[in-house]
Amino acid sequence: MTAHPSGAEPVRAALFDLDGTLVATEHRSRAAWTRLFRAHGLEVDDALLATFVGRRGQEALADHVHRFPGGSVPDLFEEAVGYLDGPDIPPPFPVPGAEVLVKKLHAEGVPMAVVTSGLREHARALLDHVGGAGLFTALITAEDVRRGKPDPEGFLAGCAALGVSPAQAVAFEDAPAGIAAAKAAGLRCVALTTTHAAEALGAADLVAPDLADISMPRLFAA
Repeated sequence: MTAHPSGAEPVRAALFDLDGTLVATEHRSRAAWTRLFRAHGLEVDDALLATFVGRRGQEALADHVHRFPGGSVPDLFEEAVGYLDGPDIPPPFPVPGAEVLVKKLHAEGVPMAVVTSGLREHARALLDHVGGAGLFTALITAEDVRRGKPDPEGFLAGCAALGVSPAQAVAFEDAPAGIAAAKAAGLRCVALTTTHAAEALGAADLVAPDLADISMPRLFAA
């Protein structure tokens, strides 16, 4: 793999966000959160739903729990997760290029981790859509960190698990909170426009529509 033209260390490892980056799930999450708010007689709009993207659900929900009289974050979160199993909730599907890329990197021996704001059980099930959790050396989930994105804790833990420094790794993300976490940890970051417009992803080093044309050796070539 090639070095960044600025003289940074070569990219040796890849850390992937999951929801919206490897597997398209935002449509499901928005449906579940919408149902939660409306079930309690509360208005919900795109601006409110945007506050949940890329963050641990419990932490995002804590910002709004005051709107649910008598509600608690654990109970409300459990209710929202339950809505994901509803028969009318659309299924997840792989982000274009995701399965091909992770299988290629795995075959080439590139260390990979998933750093997700989701729960471990949820993450392992979703990874079946791109070849399975076994392709990844490490899986860092909401249960593994004290502070979720935009805090860098998850990405730092992922780098430690892979045995690389943040300067040797690239993160793939789809949300501003995740980009902020990756950059705060010291990683280079490729952002995908799968859930946000490019204008919202300006803090990333590169922006791409999806993973279909991603080539690790050329990522940061001049």
